[in-house]
Amino acid sequence: MDGATTAWLLVCSALVLFMTPGLAFFYGGMDRSRNVLNMLMMNFWCLLTIPLVWAALGYSLAFGGSGSLIGNFDFALLRGMGVNGEAGGEALVWLVYLGCFAAITPALISGAVADRMKFSAWAWFVPLWSLLVYVPVTFWIYGGSDEDGITGWLADRGSLDFAGGTAIHVNAGIAALAAVLVLGKRKGWPKEGHPPHSMPLVMLGTGILWFGWFGFNSGAGGLTDGVAVQAFANTFLAAAAGGLAWAVTERIKDGHFTNLGVASGIVAGLVAVTPAAGFVAEMSAVWIGLAAGVICAFAVSLKFRFGYDDSLDVVGVHFVGGLVGSLLIGFFAQPGALGNDFAEGILYGGSAELLLEQAIANGVTIVFSFIVTFAILKVLDLTLGIRVKEEDEDTGLDVSQHAETAYNLGEATMAR
Repeated sequence: MDGATTAWLLVCSALVLFMTPGLAFFYGGMDRSRNVLNMLMMNFWCLLTIPLVWAALGYSLAFGGSGSLIGNFDFALLRGMGVNGEAGGEALVWLVYLGCFAAITPALISGAVADRMKFSAWAWFVPLWSLLVYVPVTFWIYGGSDEDGITGWLADRGSLDFAGGTAIHVNAGIAALAAVLVLGKRKGWPKEGHPPHSMPLVMLGTGILWFGWFGFNSGAGGLTDGVAVQAFANTFLAAAAGGLAWAVTERIKDGHFTNLGVASGIVAGLVAVTPAAGFVAEMSAVWIGLAAGVICAFAVSLKFRFGYDDSLDVVGVHFVGGLVGSLLIGFFAQPGALGNDFAEGILYGGSAELLLEQAIANGVTIVFSFIVTFAILKVLDLTLGIRVKEEDEDTGLDVSQHAETAYNLGEATMAR
């Protein structure tokens, strides 16, 4: 790895790390004022625990070895890492960069369980889910290597996932659905409305996420053959297309352009282009963003039809958006200037084989993630209990779980 690539990956690592506080603001603004600190803490807990879990076991199991199902312990406890280690500084750079991805993935789930999950249960859930769900799926899609290339069984079959559409967004999104089914609905939902308490926080979080996402997507290819530039451009365009598509859809459907719709559409576009960012040209990224904005705008209402209380629309945006983007690779994948080590999409002369592999990879991830997440939460519920008491839900999780309040409004009134 040359100095330029090392520097770029270090910058991208910082950008991806910054996304988790951005997600905390995004979710925190959408949440109710009495629970905003709880939401911030749920996200920051991922930053406190997952880097250590990743360094101790996660990275080695997700990327070590040459098997097809799971890695090994060659890099456990940072063995061989660093400039003086056998793996060298290059492995350490990738450990840090990929560890930032590992941290934000369980944080995505927090939006679905807002307002009613015990923080003690969340504290256990995050590292358990990371090791038992995120790590195996990541290995299947990206991990393992030998003289013939990547050995993770889904990648070996030919599925594509540039920066985590399947491994991160579909994985976390379907886990969020399992979590809300175990946890149950919020008190009063859906009869009582739960509007965002601070749209400025939502928009601030959106901006941070968009900014950080340039590192999320364009770092995945290093600086190889202009792929980073292509992924950067695709991230820029798909986000704009997603936000615009959601806004126009909302205007036609409900008669208004809303800040929440724009923010949600931007994130949907970013999610959808993530698996495709290094495999498609820029106009394809626009079409992917437009498709995600429209489809996700309708998908978020499915929770009312089917009765699952996904508090902050993790399923509708991350699961559906990730799935849309991943499947559209089967149509828009375009080798050539972007490299020739992957198959063409249907619109560029390819067969339906790539689309089939995309469907298989996502189907496997959906089934595995849902079942294991459901089991983890059932065990935690039987041991610790995962839901707060009804009176704690009424009081708010900021006070009941953290003994803090986000806004000292009484003191502000008195000072005036």
